[in-house]
Amino acid sequence: MLIKNTHMTDPASGTDAYKDILIQDEKIIKIADSIPETEAAVFSGEKEDMLQIINAEGMIAAPGLVDAHVHFRDPGFTEKEDIDTGAGAAAAGGVTTVVLMANTRPCVDNRETLDYVLEKGRHTPIHVETCANVTMGMKGEKLTDMEGLAAAGAVGFTDDGIPLLKEETARNAMKTAAVLGVPISFHEENPAFIENNGINRGKASGHFGIGGSGRQAEIDMIERDVRLAEETGAAVVIQHISTKEGVALVREAKRRGADVHAEATPHHFTLTEDAVIQYGSLAKMNPPLREEADRQAIIEGLQDNTIDMIATDHAPHTAREKEKPLTEAPSGIIGLETSLSLGIMNLVDTGKLTLLQLLERMSLAPARLYHLDAGYLAEGGPADLILFDEKELWKAEHFRSKSSNTPFQGWEMKGRIHYTICAGKIVYRI
Repeated sequence: MLIKNTHMTDPASGTDAYKDILIQDEKIIKIADSIPETEAAVFSGEKEDMLQIINAEGMIAAPGLVDAHVHFRDPGFTEKEDIDTGAGAAAAGGVTTVVLMANTRPCVDNRETLDYVLEKGRHTPIHVETCANVTMGMKGEKLTDMEGLAAAGAVGFTDDGIPLLKEETARNAMKTAAVLGVPISFHEENPAFIENNGINRGKASGHFGIGGSGRQAEIDMIERDVRLAEETGAAVVIQHISTKEGVALVREAKRRGADVHAEATPHHFTLTEDAVIQYGSLAKMNPPLREEADRQAIIEGLQDNTIDMIATDHAPHTAREKEKPLTEAPSGIIGLETSLSLGIMNLVDTGKLTLLQLLERMSLAPARLYHLDAGYLAEGGPADLILFDEKELWKAEHFRSKSSNTPFQGWEMKGRIHYTICAGKIVYRI
């Protein structure tokens, strides 16, 4: 495959220039200012008429996105999503590698379930990695066989969806993760500060006349976990950060030298609690959308690299579930197919990040944290890339996901993906 006349934007090398890219099998074999078709045929050993040529004039070529926080609901909740449909949604969103969360049914606290997820993932057109659970049954008590699960292919550990409340359990898990050299991720919501989760305690909870989720729920848990990260030396990920105080705690921990990382979701840097008043359960998620000051703090955290990664927390639910009363509807929204556009619209177009910086936080940074060969474009590197027009408008509808639970349904988006290429094959095209 020969990609011609593209604007290559690679965060690893800092390349921001017009290039041609030649792919053979699953690798990029040449990048140059110009690669004539005859030369490409000779270089690749293929006949010229066998070359697949993409004229990418007007498009940006970037590394395939790496989304390190995704729920595919498989096994156990496949009416919402499964590994095949989730992979299709990822490809449509320019995501060539996902790291799945482990709160399935059964959860990924055992080798059998881990093997099931990884084997099914191998039959999709993208790269499917997964975390395993920190504790057995996600009960916060007994640790899983973290060493055995890591050896069997788990790229990290998390009980995402449920906070790990016992400090000694969290400390021991971090110590083990540090020895194994893999990240351990934490869902930071202390239920002691929550009544009716998914809605911020403030304007939104007052509007609906419910208790809501206080910001102290997140602050309390982040305070503990950055302290434990310093104590244990573990690579600790603060998942889907939502408060300005949480951002400040991570910033200070990094300043002190802790190996602490943080995720920002597109919905947390795009929306505030006002969206819950407008969209109801479609904008209900854990942790909840908060105030404008929190949204701005998250953007500032992305600017100064306090927040390393943008991850969607893609969380599909059925329409039937989301149509329940607000306090009964499950939390979570889908995000794989809108993440790049929301980053362009809210971070690049506003001058908060350059496109290179956005792509670094959506590809290279999560790949490095999880020790994945992804997130960069280079000769000899993986042929995982996207071709997109950063100015082209499109409407967020007709999702590839099984679910459509998102407040962004029907929004006009900017930045349209034309091709997603994974392992040298076109896995999505408009």
